[in-house]
Amino acid sequence: MTPLRTLSLWPATLLAAMVLTLSACGGGDSPSTPSPLVPGVANAGQLKDATPINTVTLADLTAAVGAAGSKLPGAVPRYAVTSWRLTYMTSDGFGREVLASGLVSVPVKPDGARSPVLSYQHATIYKDAQAPSNQVAATEPPVVLASLGFIVVAADYVGYGASRGSQHPYLLSTPTAAVVMDLLTAARTWRQTQGVADNRQLFMLGYSEGGYTTLAAHRAMQASASPHLTQLVASVPGAGPYHVGVTLDAQLQRVRDESTALAALVSPGRLSKLGTTVRDEVRRLILRLVIPDDADVTFQSTFLDNFLADDAAAIDRDSNVHDWKPATPIRLFHGRDDQTVPYAASTRTLQAMQARGAGNTVTLTDCTATPASHLGCVAPYFSHALGQLAPLVRDL
Repeated sequence: MTPLRTLSLWPATLLAAMVLTLSACGGGDSPSTPSPLVPGVANAGQLKDATPINTVTLADLTAAVGAAGSKLPGAVPRYAVTSWRLTYMTSDGFGREVLASGLVSVPVKPDGARSPVLSYQHATIYKDAQAPSNQVAATEPPVVLASLGFIVVAADYVGYGASRGSQHPYLLSTPTAAVVMDLLTAARTWRQTQGVADNRQLFMLGYSEGGYTTLAAHRAMQASASPHLTQLVASVPGAGPYHVGVTLDAQLQRVRDESTALAALVSPGRLSKLGTTVRDEVRRLILRLVIPDDADVTFQSTFLDNFLADDAAAIDRDSNVHDWKPATPIRLFHGRDDQTVPYAASTRTLQAMQARGAGNTVTLTDCTATPASHLGCVAPYFSHALGQLAPLVRDL
């Protein structure tokens, strides 16, 4: 699971030279990325196909969890797991209908046994082969979580799997939420046709971009009075950039701290003065810096366009998912030493929700790893998440 990288890899000297050079070129007008639209596709959530993938044995799962480097070292598998790849209709970052895919992993239980549903949202990945329905193995979190007794539903996201070639709507809340909710709808249809019984409990987990996606989907369920909301028991998002503006400001400050010459030139409130052509080129070069050369997926840059335009209102409209009052428990988790997604993204979320009267419906637990870094808190996150679910879940 590759963590969210956002802008943490900006080399200050490269960026300084790049911005100084581009600033000398002057401004000019060029088309910007269109703003994402609210999905309104007629066939959202429609199941198109279901293809069996494999069955992973209990012995293989037990060995994988016990191996060095396991993301869920404390898990105790109880069942073999059979997985399917579903294709379904959802919307992309421009409101267009698109065929997407996702994974459903089911524990092999006695006939008629019911299971809770767990929606798992993956972290940022740069290769299509890493998408959940393309990488179904005993080491992968969706399969391990299913071995504990959950029916696990994991979206590939737009831009991966069946929708490869479409731009991935990175940190855009509306299509991000839609791809999860629409898969939940398609998976419910599939369970009904296959006689796979659930117990009407739904949980949501995800770390890094997966944490962001979890919170975006939870918010959208509540705002739309989705039928999935009636089954949602709790969400446990970890280390996500829920406040995208705060996340990008923190990363920009890191760059400014490394170069005093750059600090006066590139700062919040001045980015928009670089000119449209300059900002477009800065955007292109930044994306080249933060996305590996061997990436085979394309990221939509609207979130970065809004930031480079100093458009806080657009960031709030298109990306932020932190400021609302949840009616169902949210258990945040984050490490104070995280240099990839700042800890402030979670504290600001907690503060905003509690200011709206959420009270103990939302909590924040600190990662106790040393250091409590982004990667270092992955395994502790899963331990935390399973601990939060333990007193709530039935029928494992």
